[in-house]
Amino acid sequence: MTISADFLEEIFGENLADLTIMDEAPYFIGMMSGTSLDGMDAVLCRFFETDDETCSVEIIASHSVPFTEDLRQALLSLTTPNGVATFIQTCEFDFQSELDVYGWASVYYATFAAQVALELLDKANISHDLVCAIGCHGQTVRHRPNWSFSLQLLDPNILAEYTGIAVVSDFRRRDMAVGGQGAPLVPAFHQAIFGHDKQVKGVLNLGGIANITVLNHDKSTPIGFDTGVANLLMDAWNFRHTNTCYDQDGAWAASGQVIQPLLDILLSHPFFSQSPPKSTGREDFNLSWLDAMIDQLNSSHPNLCHTPADIQATLCELTAVSAAKQIRHFIKSGTVLVCGGGAKNTHLMARLQAHLPNLSIKPTNDWGIEVTWIESVAFAWLARQNILGRHGNVPAVTGANKTVVLGQVCF
Repeated sequence: MTISADFLEEIFGENLADLTIMDEAPYFIGMMSGTSLDGMDAVLCRFFETDDETCSVEIIASHSVPFTEDLRQALLSLTTPNGVATFIQTCEFDFQSELDVYGWASVYYATFAAQVALELLDKANISHDLVCAIGCHGQTVRHRPNWSFSLQLLDPNILAEYTGIAVVSDFRRRDMAVGGQGAPLVPAFHQAIFGHDKQVKGVLNLGGIANITVLNHDKSTPIGFDTGVANLLMDAWNFRHTNTCYDQDGAWAASGQVIQPLLDILLSHPFFSQSPPKSTGREDFNLSWLDAMIDQLNSSHPNLCHTPADIQATLCELTAVSAAKQIRHFIKSGTVLVCGGGAKNTHLMARLQAHLPNLSIKPTNDWGIEVTWIESVAFAWLARQNILGRHGNVPAVTGANKTVVLGQVCF
């Protein structure tokens, strides 16, 4: 159940406004695995309120663990429409259906998350008794806001049992219950952490999918939405051709030439012309879609020669162009902070800066939080919001008809 402030006061016998429920357990763990499917990131952190609207964060420890190959393949099959059949044929278990794979993977994922959390605590030399809650996003295996549902794979019961810590999970569906898309959920966190700095005008998250938060410095709510694909297609194309998880520094993309006709075809995807609020995922952008677009290019330009590196260069440009177009519409000057794995792609960062010459494009490292950990910290913050009975969504961002407390708690 989602716990209210009154419920917490009844349990703890404390004044929530004074935040005294966290005196004995001041820390939070945030855990995230995104659409890139490369592994799980976790942070142990503590928050300090500066006023009613903003706060600061101290990261005590961080930990990142790659998925085992069998878990990664299971998740990849579940996140790919009609993708389970091949996985069932090649795996060692006698799965009979997609639901079998989903159930097995939810247990495996939770067990894996518990191991990551315990290793994180061991690294920090912090007892689990000092952690108020774990905010674990789970793995999104299907996001269909047009049908009002989003599925995040995780068995929070196992995670809570193995760690001895309360788990807040299933953040998106509460927003969807009040008419929202359940995504993006990080703008409220971006506003709370970076909203005090008037130099920072926006935060661009480059995970598997790209999303932008336009910060407001007049105490009004931020604007935010998904701009399109970020690393998802680049990582998948790179893995197909090099058998490595990602294009280090964007070097392979930088070695190719952008195929303008293909870029035009990719940008014709209906998502790019939608008005916010909007969100997307692997349902819209995947290798099958990319292959179909390449086939379309080859049919319309039969004499055009191209290499896999040229495709990678074009995918990188797709991310840069689609994000820059949306950013230009809302932000005219100042600094845009970039986080997520894409912030480590020097070629992509250079292409963003080239398309946004009037803005300063900087990694969040320069503002005190390493780019890898932003989303994990965000879900630690959302868990804290839940425990305090505070809303975590922004209706102007998700399209919800009201603010709500996000997530369910498993003690």
